[in-house]
Formats: sequence, structure tokens, C-alpha cells
Amino acid sequence: MSTCSVSGLPVTEKLHWIANHAKSGYITKFSLIRPDIIHGEIVADHDVSMDHIELAVFQNVIKECGLWGEAIHMLFGLTHVKGISFIYKKNLIDMLYNSGPVFKLLAIYNVDREVRSVMETFAAIAPEESRIVIVDSYREAMQLILDSRSGKLGTERYRSIEEQQYGACKKEFLSALARLSWLNMLDHPIALPENSSPFYPYFKALEAFQHDLREKESLRQQEFQNIIDQYEKEITEKTIRLNAREAMSKKKETLLEQEKKSLNDRIVSKNMALKRLSSLIAEKRSKIKMIYDLVEQLDIEPALKKKITNCYGEIVDYFDENSRITGREISVEDSRFIAELQRKHPDLNRRYLDLCMLIKQNLSTQEIARLVGITTRGIESMRYRLHKKLGLPKHESIRNYLRGIADD
Repeated sequence: MSTCSVSGLPVTEKLHWIANHAKSGYITKFSLIRPDIIHGEIVADHDVSMDHIELAVFQNVIKECGLWGEAIHMLFGLTHVKGISFIYKKNLIDMLYNSGPVFKLLAIYNVDREVRSVMETFAAIAPEESRIVIVDSYREAMQLILDSRSGKLGTERYRSIEEQQYGACKKEFLSALARLSWLNMLDHPIALPENSSPFYPYFKALEAFQHDLREKESLRQQEFQNIIDQYEKEITEKTIRLNAREAMSKKKETLLEQEKKSLNDRIVSKNMALKRLSSLIAEKRSKIKMIYDLVEQLDIEPALKKKITNCYGEIVDYFDENSRITGREISVEDSRFIAELQRKHPDLNRRYLDLCMLIKQNLSTQEIARLVGITTRGIESMRYRLHKKLGLPKHESIRNYLRGIADD
């Protein structure tokens, strides 16, 4: 077991009391100088910058040493420390005010001039119940702690009133600077010295700096609020547009459903009419067949019988052709075709829609004329008008155009 070179007290070290800052190239090492002095130090073989406090390791050391909840004595060495990160500063302030112990005396030694002002600022902003001092060496730090433990260390550290005034002003100045820079406490009042004090201009400059920071923060908050307001406005406008589109889509969906129902009703009605017509054709064909059979049994001139049977053949062919035409039922694809045709040409009435359906089904002009019960010339006139209604070029076929719609 090692001993302290200044006090001769025994020193306890443990491996899990060491925090490795591999990225920054140093370690933080803690030990106990019995019975109740905590020693911490930065260990490095080159200049380093402290990145963050290993608070969990430090708290574990205090607990294992039985000092949790006690005001502790501690010395901390900063050999090779040339810089301190902003995160480290924030962590240290949080530890001093929230998550760390009360320091009866924290003596920081081997402080380089590059970071001395930072450490003096820590000492200035520390809570009143924690005393932090900055000294030159481990020996001086240890002696101060030994004097504090024995009750020999007083609170007065200045040799004259001027030094006391200088120390008080310096502490207030550094505290105000830390509140502005590290804690963003822009509304905390700055205690100004008397107008006659040589430090008054510096405090006034700091007060002006605080005012500028407040204005800058106010502008930043206003810009931030403007951005929020702009985004909220855009969100509201887009929401309104989306709701309008949704309402329009629902309206179109309702209209399409109504149109679908109407087309389905027409399909049912057409199919029923076609079935009735097919039944009628079958009945007429059966009766004509009976007449044909009777004629075949008659004893008449062969020429007359042949003429009658030829007429029968023509009549049967006619009924067969109409049966082929009327036997077509309107399918789902036909229904979709009618709906798309109506969408593209809303001015077409039912008569022309029916004509388009028959043309698409590849029926001839004569077949369509027989089916709808008008003359061939009448169908040709309707086809001519339909060609114009569809807006087709002179040489484009109606059938090809309608098939193109069906294939879309």
C-alpha cells in the first residue's frame, strides 16, 4: 500500500476507480487518502483537453469510501490539461449544484495558465457551501486540506482591504460571466460596484453584453416563432385542400356508385327483354317448323312444295340470326365500357349508347337494323351522326374507336 508524500497517510487505489477517456487520450484516476480525503487527477503523457466528467465513477468512489452525504475534502490535479470542453463545463456545474457532493474544500492544483481563468470561474460560481481554491502544487493543495481538517484554515485569505475588494469584484465578474455563457441566465441581475470603482467600466461592459444577448435571444425566439407560424399556416392550408379533395372524391365515388347501380339496372332490364325476345323467337320458329312438317305431308306439285320449303329456309335463317343477336347478354366488361363511354362523351343519349354497344359487338348495319326494328338507311344515318358526335376524323372507324375505349 502506498502513502501520501506530504501527509504520510495511507493511500487506497482500485482499478474500477479509473475512468478511461480513450478518445481524448487521458484517464481520470481517483484514490482515497485515508481516512476521508479524495484525490483525483488527470493522467496523461501529453497535453489534453478534458471532454466530460465521469460522474458515475466519482459517485461510486464516494459511496465506497463511506462519504456519501458528507461534506468532503478533495484535491484534484490537472497536469497536462490545456483545454476544457463546453460539455465538461456544463457537467461540472450540474455536479456542483445538483448531483455531486458538498465540498468542504476542493483544492485544484497544477492548473495551466491556459485553463486557469476557467477554473477560477468555476470557483466563483460554486455554491456558497462548497469552497473551491486553486493552488500551484500537490503539496500546497494537500497542506490546505490538512489545515482545513484540523481547523487551522480560516476563511480570510487576503492581506489587505484592497485585495479583499479585488477578490470580491473578480468573483462577481466571473460568476456573472459564467451565468451568461454557461447557464444562459440572461435575466439574472449583475451587481455593479460603485461608480468610483476602477472595475465599474468592466461590469458596465458585461451588463451591456448581457443586454445584447437578451435582444439576440429575443430575435431568435421571434424567428423561431415565425417559422412555427409559417409551418402551421402551410399545414392548415394543406389540410383544407386535402379535406376538399377527400370530399370531392367521396362525391365522385357516390356518383359512380349511383351510375353503376343505374347501369346494373339497365343490364337486368335489357337481359330480361332479350330473354323474352329469344323465347318469342323460339316459339315462332317452333310453329313455323310445324307448318313445314305439314307441307311436307301434303300431296301438291313438287315445284310449289319446293318454293314453300325455300321460304321456310329463309324464315328459319332469319330467326337463327336474330336468335344469335338477341342471345348476347351484357357483361361486366360491357357495363364498364358504357360507363367509360359516358365519361368521355356525356352528350350521348341512351339510343346512341345502345348503338355503340351493338357496333362494338361487331354487328353489321343490317343486323342492327333488324334488332332495333328500323331500316338499314336509318341505322346508316345514325352511324353518320354518331361519327360526328364522337368527334372522329373522316377515315377513322367507329368500331375501332369503340374497341380502343373497351381495351383501356
